[in-house]
Amino acid sequence: MDKVRLIDIKELILSDNRDLAEQIRKYLKDNKVFMLNLMASPGSGKTTLIIETLRRLKDKYQVAVIEGDIESQVDADKVAAEGVTAVQLRTGGACHLDAPMIKEALDTLDLTALDAILIENIGNLVCPADFDLGETCKAVVLSVPEGDDKALKYPVIFSVCDALVISKTDYLELSDFDPELLAESVRRLNPSIRIFTTSCKTGAGLDEWCSWLSDQIKAATA
Repeated sequence: MDKVRLIDIKELILSDNRDLAEQIRKYLKDNKVFMLNLMASPGSGKTTLIIETLRRLKDKYQVAVIEGDIESQVDADKVAAEGVTAVQLRTGGACHLDAPMIKEALDTLDLTALDAILIENIGNLVCPADFDLGETCKAVVLSVPEGDDKALKYPVIFSVCDALVISKTDYLELSDFDPELLAESVRRLNPSIRIFTTSCKTGAGLDEWCSWLSDQIKAATA
């Protein structure tokens, strides 16, 4: 009897994805365009954070948004209503964006007219963490109602991100969410991660987040 022959499909997919992601990263660098991969679970406030970020940065930079969704284009319509170019990627069931999808979106944009691209990934704390999109930076959003134990349950996404945005802090008084406990567990995984505590309802922390983002855009476009 023949020995079992194992073909690691996931590793083949990830390897091909990494190769294309590196090509995208070089393409962005050559055109001096910053790209952010924003990841989070459904309902964490990704779209609202993007809208508030656009309102603070769009007069300073030329920004486009790539919206990932399984079916709808509701979020892309919200971005377009802000006067910002939006590209909708409908995955038809896939739980994450990947480098080939991002290349398709980039092919519709004139990078010479842009400083920054914000990607709203599919709502999921697992799959998106595995797929390099060729981004300049990665950030994860975690809302107060989700609880402060998510870094223990989903460590990979917190270990690969450059920034963590704690959202919906206006709910803190109504919950037992402990920001310090979360920060401690996240920094054990990723000592260099930047952590921002924000509320899109009150505006708290948004200027600090946008200032950091602005510094990343300046560095990429210099």
